[in-house]
Amino acid sequence: MQSDETLRQVLRQWKVDAQLPPRFQEQVWRQIERSEPQVLMPAWVLLWRRATAALARPSLAASYVTLLLLAGLLAGYWQVRITRAQAEDNMGVRYVQLVAPFQNPHR
Repeated sequence: MQSDETLRQVLRQWKVDAQLPPRFQEQVWRQIERSEPQVLMPAWVLLWRRATAALARPSLAASYVTLLLLAGLLAGYWQVRITRAQAEDNMGVRYVQLVAPFQNPHR
């Protein structure tokens, strides 16, 4: 018990005057990273982590939602144009069949 108190007192009084080499902490962390085993993750896990980290920022999340909204509107507009063009073609063929039922409109 007394030796513990003596040790604590000695440690409190101990002063280190030596200077650490430049970038010492950076080198220590680099060495720790190298010594840890590298775990290979699937690409989708990395992509998911990066996406969730990026979307944690409100400005980027708002931009992403706006981009998705615009992409959805553009895809919907494009689909409506195609459907409308097909409907107009079908209506033209039906009209020709009504006016001249024995005429082949696809010549």
